[in-house]
Amino acid sequence: MAPILAQSFIDKYDNALTAAGTLVLAALAVVLVNRWIARRGMQIAAVVSGGQLSQSVDTRLRFTRRAIDAGIVIIALAIALSQFATLGKIGSAVLASGAIAAAVVGFAARQSLANAIAGLFLAVTQPLRIGDLVSFEGETGIVEDIRLTSTWLRTSTDTRIIVPNERLAGGVLRNDSIVDEHVAVEASLWLPVPADAIDAVDRIRAALDGVRVRVAETAADGTRLLLIDTPAPAGDRLGRESQLREDALRALRA
Repeated sequence: MAPILAQSFIDKYDNALTAAGTLVLAALAVVLVNRWIARRGMQIAAVVSGGQLSQSVDTRLRFTRRAIDAGIVIIALAIALSQFATLGKIGSAVLASGAIAAAVVGFAARQSLANAIAGLFLAVTQPLRIGDLVSFEGETGIVEDIRLTSTWLRTSTDTRIIVPNERLAGGVLRNDSIVDEHVAVEASLWLPVPADAIDAVDRIRAALDGVRVRVAETAADGTRLLLIDTPAPAGDRLGRESQLREDALRALRA
């Protein structure tokens, strides 16, 4: 009886070592793949654009890297699970089909899978790219990262807005820099009813050279002036618009 128990312990110990070794190799593979993709991306950039990755290439490389990382981790976990007799069926099922893996995770994973598929759609069609200035559901920011399940936007206050990819792919998105990296700089300024809107327009035009001023609309509670400055890079637009409002207010107070 004792030899049988000893052999069983040895087998389980070997299986545990094999599983641990598989996970270590998977982690090493993830690091090597990331380095290779980064180096390959810079080589492509050096040939195509003189060392600067374009927004489209950068977006695709990031998504491809994360998709490969996820695939390596899933396969490694499946191999590790298959080393144990009680979990062998689960490991084999994960290796056999990604759909079966989703069934094992359960219905709760439906949203995550939908976000991952939407992320793939965004990476291929690219309605937005890394560095683009976009507006979505009342929020405006620079696209900082497109991940497997979510997209990160950086606002003018340096906060992050995390939007699920499924929601982003199915909503109405405004992209100000999809065609040209330089975007319009516009700011609105409301004047109360007693203020002389025409005099305000003249004062701002005289103080801010090159800035166009228009009466955008009039309402019962005041008049809205539209200030239009020269185009700026997408990343500078929010700061430039804030500065434009400040300059206009100083011109009126002077």
